[in-house]
Amino acid sequence: MSPIRNLRRSVPAWLAAAAVLAGCSGPGADISESSGPATATTTPLTSVAVVTHGSPGDAFWNVVKNGAEAAGKDLGIQVEYNSAGDPGEQAKLVDNAVAQGVGGLVVSMADPQALRPSVEHAVAAGIPVVTINSGEADSAAAGAIGHVGQSERQAGAAAGKRLREAGKTKMLCVIHEAGNIGANDRCAGAIEGFGTDATTVQVDINNPADAQSRIKGALEADRAIDAVLTLNSQIAARAVDGVGESHSGAVVATFDLNPDVVAAIRAGKLLFAVDQQQYEQGYLPIVMLQLYRRNLGTVGGGVPVQTGPAFVDKGNVDAIAGFVAQGTR
Repeated sequence: MSPIRNLRRSVPAWLAAAAVLAGCSGPGADISESSGPATATTTPLTSVAVVTHGSPGDAFWNVVKNGAEAAGKDLGIQVEYNSAGDPGEQAKLVDNAVAQGVGGLVVSMADPQALRPSVEHAVAAGIPVVTINSGEADSAAAGAIGHVGQSERQAGAAAGKRLREAGKTKMLCVIHEAGNIGANDRCAGAIEGFGTDATTVQVDINNPADAQSRIKGALEADRAIDAVLTLNSQIAARAVDGVGESHSGAVVATFDLNPDVVAAIRAGKLLFAVDQQQYEQGYLPIVMLQLYRRNLGTVGGGVPVQTGPAFVDKGNVDAIAGFVAQGTR
């Protein structure tokens, strides 16, 4: 599927049209005498740096990257994607982009305390910033013009409620990144939505074997656990294996999609996946930065642009599978 067709699927028609019009010139389109700041209205957006907290090889963030790069191609903007799982290293990547004079920034703020000074520095330098995925509560205060993502606590509550409605009585929520505010919010929301006994276990996404061992150990230690919720598609596979090794009867559900998750849902090994449509988290901020740079346009009215939660289960997985395979879901 071409990027333009993906744009039509992922971006509301009015937003896509506005982005195209904002990049055009012609009779009646001269904005050089606009009363807005000159840097925002007369300088075309030619480059955007996308800096996330994704781990190397993480399928989730590869889809975000695909979305950002497709938007850059559609709008004629150079997009450079970089990531670092360590908050300090991520902040340095943001600082480097500012030093290079990038035209716009897209930043995930999994650790707001570590990232906020760098984001504020970018804003002070006149660089518009859109935050994505994590850091929703700190986005506006840091000076970002908008946030694109999923309200994690709300999504967690929806997942917990769904597990409860499936008749489960005790849930294990698996946190895969220490210090990730989004992961903590997901689990907190899930426990609220589940509304009864729940516990958590901390694992390391960068050590899959140990993550599987910890999940297995938690299930062996408490046979009452009959539901496991993972917050990452890569950890989902480890949870499925951990359930099998522990001879537990627990069902597994997860956040986020990848081909393995699709296969596991089809095989009945995963009950559902919470889909936050991360392709849109890559694509939409580039459109938003273009609108702001050329027309001082903002999106969201001060609240996040929500990309989820949506649910993928046996009932709709076949319709979604092709998009997952092509790297847009």
